[in-house]
Amino acid sequence: MALIAPPKYIVASVAVSLGGLLNGYDTGSIGAITHMPQFAATIGHLSSTILGVTVSMIMLTGALPAVFAGHLADKLGRLSVIAPGALLFGIGALLQGTAHGLPQFLTGRAVAGFGQGMFLGNISVYICEIAPVSSRGALVALPQFMAAAGVCVGYFTCYATVRADSDMAWRAPYIVQCFIAAVLAWSCLLLPDSPRWLMLHGRQADARAALERLQFDMVEAERDILTSVQQTMSLSPWQGFVILFRRAYRARTILALFILGMVQLSGIDAVTYYAPILFEQAGLSSENASFLASGVSGILMLAISVPAFLLADKWGRRTSAITGGVMLSGCMFLMGSLYAAGSVHPYGVARWVVIVTVFVFGLTYCATWGIVGKIYASEIQPGHTRAAANCAAQSLSFFTNWIVAILTPILLEASAFGAYFLFGSLALGTVAVLAVYMPETRGRSLESIQEAFQRPAASSLLLQYLRIGQRPRRETAAVAPENVELEEQRDATGVVAAASSVEVDSMARPLRLDVVV
Repeated sequence: MALIAPPKYIVASVAVSLGGLLNGYDTGSIGAITHMPQFAATIGHLSSTILGVTVSMIMLTGALPAVFAGHLADKLGRLSVIAPGALLFGIGALLQGTAHGLPQFLTGRAVAGFGQGMFLGNISVYICEIAPVSSRGALVALPQFMAAAGVCVGYFTCYATVRADSDMAWRAPYIVQCFIAAVLAWSCLLLPDSPRWLMLHGRQADARAALERLQFDMVEAERDILTSVQQTMSLSPWQGFVILFRRAYRARTILALFILGMVQLSGIDAVTYYAPILFEQAGLSSENASFLASGVSGILMLAISVPAFLLADKWGRRTSAITGGVMLSGCMFLMGSLYAAGSVHPYGVARWVVIVTVFVFGLTYCATWGIVGKIYASEIQPGHTRAAANCAAQSLSFFTNWIVAILTPILLEASAFGAYFLFGSLALGTVAVLAVYMPETRGRSLESIQEAFQRPAASSLLLQYLRIGQRPRRETAAVAPENVELEEQRDATGVVAAASSVEVDSMARPLRLDVVV
């Protein structure tokens, strides 16, 4: 039986998802690399503070370019920013892999972080814009799935080389990173531009050609993409950033920032970056045992990512986010309580409870927050701000990731349980916010998904109930969403747009007072 080739939009999604593989590979390998005696012999012993700075440098330098990477992608195209970002990451990996001292190693991580800041947010945007509605969740989840695969491969690359007597024990992983980065950059030269980006620039013929190359369903394309009349605006980088916080876009921008920022503050990078240290703290004193446990964690996280990736369009975004958050906070509180009670020793049951809970935490994250965060932040934005807003949210994600990476070794050294209670509290607080302000978006086209943000907020529903028994009155609602966007574009660019108001019965359809659009 002949194999049926997948549609080209799936192939394109897999190709650009190599950026997720790079991200995960560095995450899975850097903690093990800095834990190797061969690394210490070459670079020197790192204190807990310097270790945090070294590991987190890649996120710190990724935060700044990520702020404006979306603006560049809006002007030049998604792939035109992903490709040079991949090349920069490869150069950074080369600098790290050839380092003979800490200054060059830190420089390499800084350069790699700058490149990662350019491509990581735009990968999700590109996939989101080429994916059909029926499989958008699964395809946008691909970079996270590849990141989980990268964590696993990174762990076991280091586990395989840790016994080497030479410094190739820690240099070999950077050869792999250079190769992956080169393949990602080369792939971007072969793929078509995003058809939705082409439509925003008035290039309908090119958009149609791109859709045909991607083997996109042309019936869906005619309905949702090729009929779009929305045009992009000529904005400076600063204007492109400021418009995200205008009234028409503010709610969606803040929600994307909140989600991508808080998923990192759950403590996932404390687990992935410092897994060998966590397992040693729990009682696995053998170096090989802690490395192996880290690798097993990576395998399990990859395994759970497979059904999570395949079922991304079956599960609701809200259900996944809220259920996952409750489980993540529960895991952190359980581990923190065991350490606070002094129950964790190199012997006994408590250490195995901690070790298993570390595994459960990683599995839960990969099945829920790791998947839904990237999907949701990408799909809730309108076309002309999608890249800018998603990359700004990615920038905040880099920054919060940096905070976790730099503080975790310091917190673990100062207190056996403080970090766990901190991350657990942040995860639980995130659940409370999402339960109130996160509308469901599964099954909607990108062009119609904005309607979800016109539903009454919880505060407006409360006001409705408080008004029961009062005489219904006529009120002037907020400007219609389309006109609000035009009005806010006028504020940012000086282009005058008409605005209108509509009247609604306040008892039949309560107004959303806190969020517009």
